[in-house]
Amino acid sequence: MKIHEYQGKELLKRYGVAVPVGRAVLDLGEVDDAVKWVQKEAGVQVVVVKAQIHAGGRGKGGGVKVAKDFVDAQNKARAIFGMNLVTHQTGPEGKKVQRLLIEQGIDIARELYVGMVVDRQSGRVTLMGSTEGGMEIEEVAATHPEKILKEAVDPAVGFRPWQARALAYGLGLKNKEENASAAAFLVSLYKAFVDLDCSLLEVNPLVVTKQGKVLALDAKITFDDNALYRHPELNSLRDVAEEDPSEQAAKEYDLSFITLEGNIGCMVNGAGLAMATMDIIKFYGGQPANFLDVGGGATAEKVTAAFKIITRDPSVKGIFINIFGGIMKCDTIANGVVTAVKEVGLKVPLVVRLEGTNVDLGKKILRDSGLNLVAANDMADGAKKIVELAK
Repeated sequence: MKIHEYQGKELLKRYGVAVPVGRAVLDLGEVDDAVKWVQKEAGVQVVVVKAQIHAGGRGKGGGVKVAKDFVDAQNKARAIFGMNLVTHQTGPEGKKVQRLLIEQGIDIARELYVGMVVDRQSGRVTLMGSTEGGMEIEEVAATHPEKILKEAVDPAVGFRPWQARALAYGLGLKNKEENASAAAFLVSLYKAFVDLDCSLLEVNPLVVTKQGKVLALDAKITFDDNALYRHPELNSLRDVAEEDPSEQAAKEYDLSFITLEGNIGCMVNGAGLAMATMDIIKFYGGQPANFLDVGGGATAEKVTAAFKIITRDPSVKGIFINIFGGIMKCDTIANGVVTAVKEVGLKVPLVVRLEGTNVDLGKKILRDSGLNLVAANDMADGAKKIVELAK
């Protein structure tokens, strides 16, 4: 689950992470009060108006503007609020700006990057830092990998102060005051990451002010969905307007679903088989429209919901159901498919490959249903057939 920058900063403040003075605006009528409050609290006239969407590159897309005074802030807020903001992460369709963050202007001396993720290869939380603050970290990794510093955290002892000082030193914060301030900042950031069960926490840029203060000028936080049951209070931070409607519907039925850009809808049981299915579709010249794992213990109701989610996408020109029944029984899948097709209809080709537990019963249910579908002998046969039929 992703949250907005202003929400992330509010969470980080609870852990002692220094952030600029700012206030969120959810309606244009709140702009004037927000600007006046920030100017008064921070003791500044210059403020920054920042679009709040779940995507990076907002500044390059025109979603971040510096305002020199109250009137300028009003004008810039009205220009950004409601705009269709297009960035490299939104795609060409962009996202409508429905929230703003009004924040104090900062006298910036240096911009740095700090982020942390769970490194699947090492099995440890890894902190990353770079002197190339304000740039996309992927771009830095591609062009200047030597500028990315890493500190892996031993889970038995946690993030040690010496590691924080070493990372701060590597970022060029070498005088005593700046190094101590940055080290305390990093320790607090790590505690927030672990306590909140984050899968990603990025501060880009982390800035050092001309007064030597270290601040989080941005905050990007993604939570591990599998751990949200431990943090029910975080559900109130979800902005459904920023989420894919199909992915929202999938969550209601505990389905693993991700929208992709192809035209072949996939329904598979098991993440590994789902990945292999997408690969083989691409191997035969097709493009998957989604990743959808119904899970090992799916019910006919879940299968019906999954089918409806796939057919809701107008770009889908064919559907491939690829099931290897272990815990998941083939007759359960077949009953779910029959129910779903009868409810929503079938306007595109459907190829079904069943194998495993109760496969003969599952195939019989599909044969006797009278549905206009194509049976596949194996995964490769199914992929070839759906790619051809979807053309």
